[in-house]
Amino acid sequence: MLRRNIVILGIVLAMLVGAFGVSFAQDKIDIPVWIAFTDYRLDWAREVANDFNAEFPQYNLIIEGYDNYEVLFSATNLAFEQGTQPAVVQYFEAATQDARDANFNGVSHFKPIEQAFAGRTEINGLPIDFNDFVDAARAYYTLDGEWTSMPWNTSSAIMFVNQDMLDAAGVESVPATWQEVDAACEMILAMENAPTYCITWPNHGWFFEQALGMQNADLVNNGNGREARATETFIASDAAIAFVQWQKDLQDKGYFVYTGLQRDWGGTSNAFTSGEVALLIHSSSDTTPITNTGREAGINVVAANFPYNGDVGYTGNLIGGASLWLSSGLSPEVEDGALTFMLFLNNAENAADWHKVTGYVPITNSAVALLEEEGWFDANPNSRVAGDQLDGSQQTTATAGAIVGAFPAIRDIVTTAIEDILVNGTDVTEALTAAQAAANVTLEEYNLISAPEE
Repeated sequence: MLRRNIVILGIVLAMLVGAFGVSFAQDKIDIPVWIAFTDYRLDWAREVANDFNAEFPQYNLIIEGYDNYEVLFSATNLAFEQGTQPAVVQYFEAATQDARDANFNGVSHFKPIEQAFAGRTEINGLPIDFNDFVDAARAYYTLDGEWTSMPWNTSSAIMFVNQDMLDAAGVESVPATWQEVDAACEMILAMENAPTYCITWPNHGWFFEQALGMQNADLVNNGNGREARATETFIASDAAIAFVQWQKDLQDKGYFVYTGLQRDWGGTSNAFTSGEVALLIHSSSDTTPITNTGREAGINVVAANFPYNGDVGYTGNLIGGASLWLSSGLSPEVEDGALTFMLFLNNAENAADWHKVTGYVPITNSAVALLEEEGWFDANPNSRVAGDQLDGSQQTTATAGAIVGAFPAIRDIVTTAIEDILVNGTDVTEALTAAQAAANVTLEEYNLISAPEE
């Protein structure tokens, strides 16, 4: 009987060892990450994820791409309601207040990363150094004295120039102000072989916001929403009216072309790379593809700063792009894995490569130093412009960028008003005043639902 029991016990132990052996071999910690890209940027991120999984075999980092920020924003809210949220989600900068307010049954969707790092100097051997981030990112994503989310894809609005057209027209220097743009466009369109139009940019609220920042004008009250919760918008401010009136005047003169679609990134860049326009105001995030595509078409593409209002002077530009938010309620193992990936994604080598592939600003000073050491900027001067523009900006509430609830909806109100002006000829002041009233109602309704009780 004893021998039989020993045999049975041995069989059971063997089964247990076998079972646990298989379990140990497959026991990786899943780290789901959702981002708002489905193009070459998703491919790049997945390559980095593969490198991460190889270097940290205890994790299985899985990246899922979504069509755009708005689609991802909606999918994430639904996922939290269903309990299927990712560990990390990429939110565009305009969703910062919405992300801070987001909760389900009173539990916040996200945990500020500075709280998660909890004073540590490293995780899994990767150093934590918030001081390494460029100033513009620090200014935007530091709220109430702490980092809310991890910067990743950061951009600025810049101008791309068909230098050959400027030279042929006798324009001696790249226009730096609105007034110089007007003068250059007059000369360009007077050429015998003039392009169809002179300039274009997407009808997107971000460019409107950039124009306000350059004139040191806040988009919303309470220090652009940084001193206290924003409760009022300034969509019809003097600075706002000045910018949109300039845009409308350019159109009336035949200089500016509106593609007819809001947020038309592709249509406007195609107009430039096809030679239909000489000047393009666009996101620096596409510096590499716009430069390469233009040159393949025989265009000498030169990047320059976003022109400013010469009657007011220049204060600075604000950032665009997105950051990585850490979901709350994660297990310590998953949370540390997510934080490790954020650090890995932004190490000097990866941040430098991300910049090269796209045109997004190198997010850390160490990445900038690496690129300088490699001679990247000397060989690719267009890639230097956005970072220099941000570095040359004064730090004010206007250039730090607005923090406001319902920001995506407010942007839609702005772009709809601008479209009404460009398509239907509505008076600028009238359209922006109506847009401001509508945006204030939207913001008031948002705050009533989302703001915590005082």
